Amino acid sequence: MILNFLAICTLAATLAALPRLLLGPTAADRILATQLAGTGTVATLIVLGAANNAPALFDTALVFAALAAVTGLAFVALRRTRP
Repeated sequence: MILNFLAICTLAATLAALPRLLLGPTAADRILATQLAGTGTVATLIVLGAANNAPALFDTALVFAALAAVTGLAFVALRRTRP
């Protein structure tokens, strides 16, 4: 019960970054919002996996963690190539 509530809280924190991701005035804001969304997604999946005793969600969280890291690097590399 408490883990489900915690999952909802982490999901709400993740969704709080969405306006900054879409409307961020600078690229740095969007990069940080993307990293926050990736971290929040991983946290939500881990909490849901623990709440429902679903090991597949842990594997999915691992994939999202890897994708979040690659996405952050891609944004930084893209930003460096543009003037």
